[in-house]
Amino acid sequence: MTSAQVDTGSEQTSEEGYERGLGSRQVQMIAIGGAIGVGLFLGAGANIAKAGPSLILMYALAGVIIFFIMRALGELLLYRPVSGSFAEYSREFLGPFFGYFTGWTYWLMWVVTGMAELTAAAIYVHYWFPDVPRWVTALAFLVILFGVNLISVKVFGELEFWFSMVKVTALIGMIVIGLGVLTFGFSAAGDTAAVSNLWAFDGFFPHGVGSSLMTLQGVMFAYLAVELVGVTAGESENPEKTLPKAINTLPWRIALFYVGALTVILCVVKWTEFAEGVSPFVKAFAVIGIPTAAGIVNFVVLTAALSSCNSGMYSTGRMLRNLAESGEAPAAFKKLSSTKTPALGIAVSVAFMGIGVVLNYIVPEKAFGYVVSVATAAGIWTWLMILISHVLYRRAVDAGRLPASSFPAPGGAKCSYVAIAFLLFVTGLIAYDADSRVCLYVMAGWAVALGIGWTVLKSRNPEITRRREPCVEKTGAEKTG
Repeated sequence: MTSAQVDTGSEQTSEEGYERGLGSRQVQMIAIGGAIGVGLFLGAGANIAKAGPSLILMYALAGVIIFFIMRALGELLLYRPVSGSFAEYSREFLGPFFGYFTGWTYWLMWVVTGMAELTAAAIYVHYWFPDVPRWVTALAFLVILFGVNLISVKVFGELEFWFSMVKVTALIGMIVIGLGVLTFGFSAAGDTAAVSNLWAFDGFFPHGVGSSLMTLQGVMFAYLAVELVGVTAGESENPEKTLPKAINTLPWRIALFYVGALTVILCVVKWTEFAEGVSPFVKAFAVIGIPTAAGIVNFVVLTAALSSCNSGMYSTGRMLRNLAESGEAPAAFKKLSSTKTPALGIAVSVAFMGIGVVLNYIVPEKAFGYVVSVATAAGIWTWLMILISHVLYRRAVDAGRLPASSFPAPGGAKCSYVAIAFLLFVTGLIAYDADSRVCLYVMAGWAVALGIGWTVLKSRNPEITRRREPCVEKTGAEKTG
């Protein structure tokens, strides 16, 4: 029996007290939805203007790295599937401080993302209802999603399933229509649409390789949340089957939804027609001649924003409970509601997101971008912890100290080393860029604050600095052995 069972009562439906209410269909769609965000629907416009058609290559390159990260996470998840996995693996393989730092940093990532997405959702609704104050819309969405997350994990999973369906349908529709224009030449874009648009206007790298590489910061933001499938591990009905399937389908999702969609768009519309602040999907639909293009994409981007905020509420509550169980957050966060949800952790996180609604209502538009860059920096830290934990786990397996996972990453730790180098390179690009550099200052301040918090925790409870032996008797590796 684990500590979670002691804390939450004798009649639990899972090892950690959570309800295993996420089926294969929902986990699959959560994984797909995590790979399709506002970064693609809106952010790609500015990056196309900077990199031209070479942005396709940047998305493909980053996609390979994301797959390495997810296979590393997959191996850890099948070694020991737990909710709040990133913090738990950091705690086990790097030490208690890194688990504490990673858990709180991932919580920060989703809180600031929630701030941004709620404000964005209010702006999107303002398109249809300009007379409704944006703060009212943002507050309404905050309350509705909060209620959804309190009801049960099944309701969360079902809502996320349909949010993802909207995004997937929109992207597939764009690809099919674009291919039709290219093949049959119909619509207003038929005369100019051609595959040669990928190189006909100043080449594939119109502004040089360096300018293309600088877009990697924005590209990585677009991939934030793919790791969310790891947070669902403790509430998946059958993690040994659903998690490998969700992770192994990642390459075709990236190839189709990112590389495929951008390739079709840039064949149909010349890259020179895109600009910052304009969704490439709106622009493409407009050039093709679909009159309701703006409304369609506005609805899709609204669902993407709500999906991200919904996921943020889900993950922050779980991460706070994981921190509380390790003595790194108030003990009250350990309690589960009657519906097996960490209600207090979700409520506190929602309160901070609500502060963000107020802040984003009164601060200049540039501050919105700063919030996004902070989320990216926090995401890169999370990915690095996953990769480093994976490297240390493989060393322990090779030395015979831990059981092998039933879902080993191809190439072992080698691919993790490649991904670590890539993420450090992207961090260097962030430091080089004056506009995005501010997020590193914020993260430095966050690290100081967490360091002070850790010192206080140690003085009150020295036991939290001790490594704990994980319970592995019910992991995927041993269930199948």
